[in-house]
Parts: sequence; structure tokens; C-alpha cells
Amino acid sequence: MASSSSVLSLLLFHLFIFLNHPPSSTAHLHKLTTSLRSDHFSDLKPLKNPSPTRFFEVTKPVKVPKTKPCSSLVLQHDFASTYGKPPVVVPYSPPSHCKSQNYSKIVLEWTATCKGRQFDRIFGVWLDGVELLRSCTAEPRKSGIVWTVEKDITRYYSLLLKNQNDQIQNQNLAVYMGNIIDETYTGIYHVNLSFHFYPSDDSNFLKSGYGSRPDLIIPISRNLPLNDGLWFEIQNHTHVESKKFMIPQTAYRAVLEVYVSFHENDEFWYMNPPNEYIDLNNLTGSLPGNSAFREVLVSLDGELVGAVWPFTVIHTGGVNPLLWRPISAIGSFNLPSYDIEITPFLGNLLDGKSHRLGFSVTNALNVWFIDANLHLWLDSKKTQGRLLGHDSKSSSSTSTLSMKGLNATFFIHSTRSISSHGWMESSHGKMTTKTTQDFGFINKMVMAKNGDLQIVNQKIQFTNDLHTTLPSSTYTLKSTKTFPLYLIYDYTNQGDGSYVAKSKIKMGFNENRVKKVGSTLSRTLLNNLQKGLGEMHVKGHLVINGTGATSQVYKYVGPNSCYSRNVSSSNYTILYDEVSDC
Repeated sequence: MASSSSVLSLLLFHLFIFLNHPPSSTAHLHKLTTSLRSDHFSDLKPLKNPSPTRFFEVTKPVKVPKTKPCSSLVLQHDFASTYGKPPVVVPYSPPSHCKSQNYSKIVLEWTATCKGRQFDRIFGVWLDGVELLRSCTAEPRKSGIVWTVEKDITRYYSLLLKNQNDQIQNQNLAVYMGNIIDETYTGIYHVNLSFHFYPSDDSNFLKSGYGSRPDLIIPISRNLPLNDGLWFEIQNHTHVESKKFMIPQTAYRAVLEVYVSFHENDEFWYMNPPNEYIDLNNLTGSLPGNSAFREVLVSLDGELVGAVWPFTVIHTGGVNPLLWRPISAIGSFNLPSYDIEITPFLGNLLDGKSHRLGFSVTNALNVWFIDANLHLWLDSKKTQGRLLGHDSKSSSSTSTLSMKGLNATFFIHSTRSISSHGWMESSHGKMTTKTTQDFGFINKMVMAKNGDLQIVNQKIQFTNDLHTTLPSSTYTLKSTKTFPLYLIYDYTNQGDGSYVAKSKIKMGFNENRVKKVGSTLSRTLLNNLQKGLGEMHVKGHLVINGTGATSQVYKYVGPNSCYSRNVSSSNYTILYDEVSDC
């Protein structure tokens, strides 16, 4: 039987704060600490400067042409008591006041302010059901905060300018953010959402054809009306969500873009112990389990066609909220999406009939939010094709290296490989496409100090490899992503009704991407490493004092650009911030 202090330590990462609100998968009240209120993290010392604090996620700025953008404010809204209510929906139409009608870059800009006390909230932005942004809000402080997210959304060009020359009804822009306002949680999120359209210049003209922007984007998401986001909700490992769709018979290329986020019992899935550990220590029903491995599986008409092994995004209230003020965790303000090339299967989809895309999550606990966008490239006439081959292999093992009561060591090793190839014939000629996804995963978890200390050392690596042979050239794209994660959480009972929780984290998002068109080769390299060290002294449900220090080194090298940033903060204060063009 586990001791009460040890059980509390284990639950620190997994208990939810429901307060007086009913539990629901749509509440988005996921928190990792105990029932500590977020307002108790806000201002541990009196503020001398009451001006709002600017929060930010470290990333390279969107590269835009030198032309003056034509901008549209598409949404202005105050998100107060929005939990359990429909998304905010406004009509959208392409800008009619712009001099130019051809654009080489389109940028989404989300700017929000908030003051008071509030949880982190997951939210999404959709245009006619196509998701444009998945994000997490920053947790405010009494003096107020402000943050801005800029995202390159040029790949949605055909959708954003869909009705540009047609006199037809407007599209619908939907934003869902489940927020609650009461006597304790007072933070209202004041949001401005804008689209910036940059006219083309000679060096930034968007060409058509293979490898360019898609001609049509089909949403694979839930339909309005809803009292929630448009994402599907995956509740457990047997749960499959799917949607029917039909494509034009002129398609010659298809890419599925998948959005993923994880919450509640699986918000910290990479820290979940095996069920054996939970059972032997009588923690059933108190601690999330199913071990520390997850994968999103994508099926087409019931057949596995791709997978996503997601980056471990930590929300702005995660681990120790003081770590993410003002530097937010990697991916928290702009969650990554994942592309799966399904062109080899197009020949099966050109029959003029409906087909079905499905999503499931291996070992899932509630709840995962998943949806997708199907990007299609279209010809001027009917196309034809055939799937020539498809193969999928996987392996996964969980080893208990040692276990004595609440002290244990576990090791997980998983792999998967998915490959397919086929041909398509269009007015561009006959092309053959071969695509491969290779995944590798390791997780070593140590439970020590009678369960009061948990250490996770994890690495995810996956490679997407695309090779297309065209009549007069070849197109290849190879992307290798590596996601290292090292996390320590140490709980110490002070014996006076208080405890100290120390945390140390190191995580990275790295990518090596090589593209070759004919004989022209280009390479991009991203190294993004973040470190954090935090401590909280807690008595009852009040943080008596605490610290949070974060540093980050970001470097991006592309064919025609280079950007680096080295930044560090401690307790809301920036210690240094070095930015260069390499």
C-alpha cells in the first residue's frame, strides 16, 4: 500500500482542478499540479512595474516579401464564459480592398491580452472546417499579459482566396476557446485575429504544379453546430473517430495534414507508468497508466496509411507554471501539425464515391483532440492511378528493469515503418510516388524515493521520405525530426503541512530537411533546445514562494536565410536575449 505522501507525489502531474465545475472532456480544465490554484502562481512578490508582461514562444520570424501587406481584422472578441458554448463564428471573405489579387505570403496574426487569474486554455481556429491554428493561451498575472502568434498560412491560399472572384456566400471562420469566469478565475482573453496578405514580387511568385501550393483543401473535422471545438475527441485506445469525404476525379497529389493535442489523463502521457505498477501499488483509479508510449494512427477505408508520433508539447501551466513566464514552452503557442503523403492511394479514391479517414491513438486515455486537412492538387481533366504496394511493420516492448513497491525502473522501445508506392497519370504525364515513414521511440522512467522522485528520459525520432518520379525530373523530400525529453520531478514533504516540489526539464525540437527538385538541392536545419529549472514551496493550496528559470537556444539555417536566438529568463525577468542572422 502506497504511503499518502508518495501517492500525493505521483498525483502531482495528473490530478485535475475541477473546482465547482462539472468534469467534462470539453471543459479543457487540464492541469498537472495538485489542486493548486493558478492565481497563487501569479505574483509571488509585489510588482513595481504594473505594465503588462509580454509572453512569447521562441521561433524564427515569418519571412515575408518587401511588399506592403494588405491586412484584414477578421475577428475581435472577448472570450469570457465560453466553456460549453458554441465556437465564435464570423463570416469571412477574401479582402476586396487590396490593389493586388496575387499574393506570395499570407500570415495569420493572433494577439491577445488578459489580466487577473486564469488557467491555460487550448483553442483552435478553423476556416470552413479547415484548421489553421492550434494553440494554448498564456496564464495571466494581476498586472496583465500580452502575447502574439504569427503563423505562415500561405499553404491555405486556395481556401483563403476561395471566393475572391465569385459572388457566392461568405465562408465561416470559427474560433473555440473554452473559458470560465467566476469569483476566483477572472481572466478574460481579449483577442484580435488578423490576416496579412503580401502581394507578389518577382522573387516571391507562387508557381503552380507539383510541389507548389494545393488547389483544394477538404476539412476532416467535425461539423458545426457544436458546443466545443471542431476537433474529434479520442477517449481511449479502442476509440476510433472518422469522417467520410469525396475528392474530385481530377486530383493527382494528396497530403493529409494532421493536428494533434493531448489533455486530461494523457496530458503527460510520457510520464504514465505501466498498469502493472499501478495495480501492485493499489493506485487503480487514482493515477493514469497505459505506460508512456502513444502514437496516432491514420486509416483510409480501414487500412493504416500513416502515423504521427507527436512532439511532447507542454502547456503554459505545465510542470511548473513559473517556467513559462515569459518564455513559453516549445510549440505551446503554435502547436505543430504533421504531414502524411497519401498520393500512392489516390488511384483508389478517384471512383466518384465517398471514402473514410479514421483516427485512433495507441494506449490512449482521455482525451486527445485530433482533426486533419486534406490538401489536393488538381488537374484540368480526369486523372487515373493505381496503388502498387503498401506495407506496415511495428514493434513495441515495455520492460520492468526493477520494481520494489513504489521504486521502479521501466524501459520502452517502439518502432514502426509504413511504406507505400503507386502511380498517377495526369496532364503532367505519368508519375510514380514512393513514400516511407520510419519511427523510433525510447523511454526510460525511474521512480525513486518511495515514489517521490520521477525521472523520464525519452527520445522520439521519425523520418518522412518522399520520392516522386516525373516525366522530365524527380522530386524528393526527406525530413528527419528528433524530439529529446529529459524531465525530473522531485517532491519533499516538509512535515509541517507543506512540501517543496522541484523540477528540471530539457527538451528539444530538431529537424533536418532536404529537398531536391531535379538537380537542385536545398537543405534546412533546425535545432531548438529548451532548459528549465523550477521550485515551488506549497502549503495547503497556496504557493508560499517559488522560482522558475528558463533558457533556450534556437537556430535555423535555410537555403537563403539563417536565424538564431539565445534567450534566458528568471521569474518574469529576461536575463539576456541575443538575436542574430548568423
